[in-house]
Amino acid sequence: MQTDDRPTLAAPDDDPYLWLEEIEGERAIAFVAQQSQLTLDQFAGPGFARDRDLLAAIYDRPDNIPYVARRDGLLYNLWKDANNPRGLWRRTTLEEFRKQDPGWELLLDLDRLAADEKQDWLLNISHSRAGNHPRTILGLSRGGSDAVTLREFDRDTKSFVADGFSLPEAKGGADWLDDDALLLSSAHGEGMATASGYARTVRLWRRHTPVDQAPVVFEVPRDHMAAGCHVDETAADQRVWFIDLIDFFNFASWLGDASGAKSRLDLPTDILLQVHGDWMAVKLRSPWTVAGKSYPADTLLGISLSDFLDGDRDFTVVFEPAPRRALQGFFWTPGRLVLSILDELRPVFEISTPSLAGWGRELLAGLPDVGVADVSRLDRYESESNGDLLANVQDPLTPPSMMLIEPGNAPAVLKRAPRTFSADGHVVTRHEAISIDGERIPYVQTGPAGERGDAPVYMTAYGGFGLAVKPYYNSALGKLWLERGGTVVQANIRGGGEFGTRWHDAGRNAGKRLAHDDFAAVAADLIRRGVTHPRRIAAEGGSNGGILITNMLTRYPDRFGALFCTIPLIDMRRYTKLLAGASWVAEYGDPDKPEEWAWLQTYSAYHAARPGQDYPPILIATTRRDDRVHPGHARKMAAKLQAMGYEAYFYEPAAGGHGYGKDNKERAAFVALGLTFLRTKIGWGDAVSD
Repeated sequence: MQTDDRPTLAAPDDDPYLWLEEIEGERAIAFVAQQSQLTLDQFAGPGFARDRDLLAAIYDRPDNIPYVARRDGLLYNLWKDANNPRGLWRRTTLEEFRKQDPGWELLLDLDRLAADEKQDWLLNISHSRAGNHPRTILGLSRGGSDAVTLREFDRDTKSFVADGFSLPEAKGGADWLDDDALLLSSAHGEGMATASGYARTVRLWRRHTPVDQAPVVFEVPRDHMAAGCHVDETAADQRVWFIDLIDFFNFASWLGDASGAKSRLDLPTDILLQVHGDWMAVKLRSPWTVAGKSYPADTLLGISLSDFLDGDRDFTVVFEPAPRRALQGFFWTPGRLVLSILDELRPVFEISTPSLAGWGRELLAGLPDVGVADVSRLDRYESESNGDLLANVQDPLTPPSMMLIEPGNAPAVLKRAPRTFSADGHVVTRHEAISIDGERIPYVQTGPAGERGDAPVYMTAYGGFGLAVKPYYNSALGKLWLERGGTVVQANIRGGGEFGTRWHDAGRNAGKRLAHDDFAAVAADLIRRGVTHPRRIAAEGGSNGGILITNMLTRYPDRFGALFCTIPLIDMRRYTKLLAGASWVAEYGDPDKPEEWAWLQTYSAYHAARPGQDYPPILIATTRRDDRVHPGHARKMAAKLQAMGYEAYFYEPAAGGHGYGKDNKERAAFVALGLTFLRTKIGWGDAVSD
C-alpha cells in the first residue's frame, strides 16, 4: 500500500499540510472537529468522565491555597472554582489572610464581565503604580491567549475607567510613568511588532491622546525579539530602564528617563541583571574578563551602580558556581539580595547584604533541603517591600505549604494545601541514568517501594531554555496514576538549568538531540533496574517537550508503550515562521541557514517520521487559542502520521492558550483525556473498565 510520507528530510519544503496552519481556516477547522471527536469517541467514556470530575473537584476545592502578592499594603489574589471558572480578582489584609477562612473584598468578577460583554475574557496581567495609586492597567485575554486587550481599572471604585486608557488586542503591556502617562510596550499598530510578534517599540502614551500619536522613545530592530521598559522607583529619583531583548538569552540595557534620554550599560549581553537603589547584581552566562580579572560562567557579581557608571569595574563575587551547584535566580528586597541555588538538586537559599564594607552572606534558614522550596518577595513592587518573603514548600508526596518569612524571624506557615491523593506505601527516590556520551542524568522516581518488573510508569521531562525541572506535588498524577499503583518519573535532562549554563548549552541547538538521548537513557535505566518493561512506559511532554516526545516516537519507539504530546513544537523547518517561533532561534537554530538546518533536521520529527516503523500509539493535543506555539505543529504531525497508517490521535479544544484550558474544568478534561489514553495504551487495568 502506497502512503504519503511528505514532508521528508530529503524534500523538507514539500509539505502537503500547510493548509492546517490556517488557524481558523474552514478546511482546517473541519479537520480539527472531526479528529477531536474521533478521539473523544475512543477515550472519553465513563471512566474518563469520572476522572475529569475528580480532577475538577480537586482544582475547585475551597481549601486550596489562594496564592497572593502584596501591593499598597493589601494581598491580591485571582481565585477560580466551579462557581467562578474565569475567576474573582479580590484582595484582603495580611491579618485577615492568616485566618482559616479569610474575608475578601471583590474587585472584579471575570465571569460576570465575560457574560456582560459577550467575550471569552480571562485576566492575564495587571500593571499598577507602586504606592497608594488606585489605577491599574488590566490585560484581558480571549480564551487564554498571550495577546491582551489593555483597559484601565480603578481599584477604589471597582470599575473600569470611563474614557480611560484602552488598547485593542496585542501582545505586550505597559508601565505607569505617572497618573496620566504610560510607557507602552505593545505590538499594537503598524510597524510596532518584531518578527516574533512582540513589541518593537516603547511609546510615551499620555492620557486622552490617541495611541497612534504617542511618540516612540525607544525601539529595537525588527529581527530582535522585543523591546521593553521598567519604571524603577527604588532610587531617590524615578528612573527608567529600557531593554532591547536581542534574543532569548541576550539583551542590552539602557538607563534613562521618560524623555527617551538614556545611556547603555557597558555589560555583556548574555547576562541576567537586577538593580535595586544603588546596588547592581550581574549573573554571567559566559566567561568575562574585565579590569584584568576573569570570571567564569554562572558567577554572580555585585557592585555599586553609581560606581559602575563612573567607570569602576571592581566587582565583588557574590556567588561562585560548581559543576553540580548552580544559581537558579536572584531578586532584591530592601538592602538584601536573595539567591536561589540548586546544589546537587537540593534547594539552598542565601542572603547577600551589600554595604560599603563588602557583601555579607548568610543562609536563609528554616527551609527543607529536599523536595522543592521556592522563595519570592511577598510584595509585587520592590519599592514597597519591607523585606517579607514567601516560601512555597512541597515534594511529590507532600502538598504545598505557603510560609511567611519576616526579616529576623523563622519561616511560619500561612496556608497548607489539602492532601488530594493517598500516598500510602509510596516513596520518593533519586537515581541516575548514563546517557549515550557517559553523562549522568538524574531522575526522580515516585511510586510503590521496590522494583516490580511491570510497573505502569509515567515519564516526563522538559529539557529546554535553561529551565530546571523540580519534583512538585501533582494532584492529577497523584490521583490518577500514583494512587492506583503506578509510578511517576521526572527526568532532569540536558537543556534545562539544573546544573547551570553548561547543562543548558549541552542540550540546545545541535545538542537538543543529545537531550533526547538523555530521556531515552532514563527509560532504559528503568528497564535495567527491573522497574518495568518498555510497553509499560508512558511518556508526556509539552511545548519544547513536544519535540522530545515526537523524537521518542521516531528515534526510540522501542522504549515506550504510549506517548502524549501537548501544545507542541514539532516542525523545525517552519517553526520560525509560525507565531512566536522566531523568538526561539537562540535555543534551536535558524532553519534558513543551511549549517543550522543540518542539526535542526536531526530532531525535526515531522520530517523524520517515515512509514513501516513500529511506532507506539500517540495522542497529540493543542489548543486553538495558543498564540505562542502554533497549533499547526500538532495538526500537521497528526495528519502525516495518520496518512502513513499509524495509530495517532488528535485533540484541540477551542480555548486554553499555551496551557491545558481556560478554566479548571477544561484543564481537568485535557489532563484526564491524556492520562486515560496513556493508561489504555499501556494496557493498565482500570483504564479499560468502561
